[in-house]
Amino acid sequence: MSVPAPDDAGQQGPRPRSRAAAVPWGAFVLDVLLVVLFALIGRLSHAEGLTFGGLVTTASPFLAGTVGAWAVLATRGRPRPAGVAAGVLVWASTLVVGMLLRAITGQGVALSFILVAGTVTALFLIGWRALGAYLVRRTAR
Repeated sequence: MSVPAPDDAGQQGPRPRSRAAAVPWGAFVLDVLLVVLFALIGRLSHAEGLTFGGLVTTASPFLAGTVGAWAVLATRGRPRPAGVAAGVLVWASTLVVGMLLRAITGQGVALSFILVAGTVTALFLIGWRALGAYLVRRTAR
């Protein structure tokens, strides 16, 4: 029998059976889709071919960082994966790991690219969480 635990809204509910069950998969999928969208926008803005292989080559270093951050969140359970603090972790990991892997594999890591990538991925990965937190606070009034 599971012991009730407060959910994010302070309501009582059943405790998840495992940490994997506690992972908000929708948030994970959204992060992955936003990183792929970032890579897609980048490829289109530089008139690079829009092929599956090209998109994978561009997105995969950043996705490695995203997945790594989510692995930490899933095993630790804190901070909440859909919270803003988790967004900062996911963003930082996505950017740092992505740039390191790009450098190791001979892809570009110019300062201007790092700044643009950092800004866009922050807007994507932290932005939806901040907007969600704002809307939750606003509707709770």
